[in-house]
Amino acid sequence: MTHRVLVTGGAGFIGSHFVRSMLDGRYAGFEDAEITVLDLLTYAGNPANLPLDHPRLTLVKGDICDEELVAGLLPGHRDVVHFAAESHVDRSLLGPRAFVRTNVLGTQTLLDAALRAGVETFVHISTDEVYGSIETGSWDEAEPLLPNSPYAASKASADLLARSYWRTHGLDVRITRCSNNYGPRQHPEKLIPLFTTNLLSGLDVPLYGTGRQSREWLHVDDHCRAVHLVLATGRAGEIYNVGGGDELTNREITGLLLSLCGADASRIRPVADRKGHDLRYATDDTKIRTELGYRPLTSFAAGLRETVAWYRAHSEWWRPLKG
Repeated sequence: MTHRVLVTGGAGFIGSHFVRSMLDGRYAGFEDAEITVLDLLTYAGNPANLPLDHPRLTLVKGDICDEELVAGLLPGHRDVVHFAAESHVDRSLLGPRAFVRTNVLGTQTLLDAALRAGVETFVHISTDEVYGSIETGSWDEAEPLLPNSPYAASKASADLLARSYWRTHGLDVRITRCSNNYGPRQHPEKLIPLFTTNLLSGLDVPLYGTGRQSREWLHVDDHCRAVHLVLATGRAGEIYNVGGGDELTNREITGLLLSLCGADASRIRPVADRKGHDLRYATDDTKIRTELGYRPLTSFAAGLRETVAWYRAHSEWWRPLKG
């Protein structure tokens, strides 16, 4: 029987990396899997991120909130990997309704359809931002959820819905919460590609407040390997933090990018801090390391260098996205 996997948001930054890696045979047990990508192809979804001529890939343009579409699409798929989300915090401050619609209602629509279709495994991709901000130490999976932005609140709501379908209906739902991702093909609204493409274009970089905000950085390839491990060997009803182990402030990131792009500090333009800006995120990912054997393979220094090189070599990909 053909092993079919539905990947939502599979034309976006992280989802497309997961899809390409699976189609390349990099994930044990899924070397011959057929993949259906469901993506609305909004500003953050790009068909150019996918090998559209691959015989095991089908791209469906559609909305995860479309009950009829999702119900008709899911039967025959063994697994769902749910990446689709509105994910940009700044946008959520200006237009939170879209985040609630996609991240909460869209997730509920998928869960309902997965339950009716007899899906075996549903992996819900979340974020460490659902925990809020932490001054010292790091969060483990038992930490209470204290989201501070409409984006994070919508993802926390989706997490709770997903868990409820496991607890109430017995649907095999597994949740991952990752730290900040970076890598090639990330939309230039996010910090690393925004600063990189600005510097490559001769523009200044807008640094929020003092730049003291601290984040843990995770290369997209390491994140996607972790998602595969959760899909293949994780446990139903469990949550798995996924970290990269590299914690830097936004100012430190800015300095590294200035150096890699051959620029200096005169290119930094301080801007007013974001409302409710979380100061620090840090994940304790002991669980996925000990239970599933995960460990990040890409050092931040190498990953950032390769990411900047990719943007330098692929201006045709990002220039149209900057308006």
